[in-house]
Amino acid sequence: MGRPAPLIAVTAVLLLGGCHHGGAGPAHASAAALVAQVPLASTGFPPAAALARTEIGRLKVEWGKNWETYKRENFGKYWSDETDAIGGRNGCDTRDDVLRRDLRELREGDRNPCVVLSGVLKDPYTGKELPYTYRRASQIQTDHVVALGAAWRGGGYAWTPQRRLEYANDLDVLLAVDKRTNYDKGSKTADKWKPPQQAYWCEYARRYTGIKAKYGLSVTPPEKQALQEMLATCP
Repeated sequence: MGRPAPLIAVTAVLLLGGCHHGGAGPAHASAAALVAQVPLASTGFPPAAALARTEIGRLKVEWGKNWETYKRENFGKYWSDETDAIGGRNGCDTRDDVLRRDLRELREGDRNPCVVLSGVLKDPYTGKELPYTYRRASQIQTDHVVALGAAWRGGGYAWTPQRRLEYANDLDVLLAVDKRTNYDKGSKTADKWKPPQQAYWCEYARRYTGIKAKYGLSVTPPEKQALQEMLATCP
C-alpha cells in the first residue's frame, strides 16, 4: 500500500528541515501534528496480567521449526517506516519512535520532531539510568522483546516478507534497553533468559505474551511454563 500524499509532503519537510533549533514555523507545526497523531502503542498493550494468562492458554504449543534457515535480513535489512505496524507511516525512523516513547526528560528537534536530541532511559531490564544524547555513542539499543530469530522459529518463517518487515518495526514488539543486557539476551526465548530486574518480570511476560498472541506465534513447552511463572509474580 502506498504512502498517502499528505505524508509525502510532511516527510519532505522533515528531511529538509534537519534538526536545527530555530523557531517553529507552519511547516514544523504540521509535521509535529502528524507525528503526534500516530500512536506509539496499541490500545490496551501490553495486555493486563489476567488477559495475558488467558492468551497463553490459546497459543499453539510446539517446538520451534526451521531454525537453521533464519537470517536477519529475512525481516528487512534496515528500520522501515513503510509498514502498517504501530508507529508506521508517520515519517519517523522506527528507532526514533522507540526513543520518543521510552525516554524521559525528552528533548526533540525543533524543525524535525522525529529526532530525539537528548533524554534519559530507565532501563526496564536492569533498572539503570542511561543518558542519551544525539550524535554521541550511548548504552541504549532497541530490542525485539520476542527476538526475530525466536519469531522465525515460532511461525515467522511462513510469513510474507512484508509481514516480517511489519513485525521488525512494530513498536509493540520493541523496547529501548541497556545494550550489554540486550547482547546477553540475543534471540533467547523466555525460558532461557529473563530480565535481571525481577520487578520487571510481570510486565515482560505480559508484553512477550501479547506479542505472541498478536502475531499468532507458537510457544515451546518450556517457554510457556516460564511465561506462566513470570505472570505469577504480577500483583
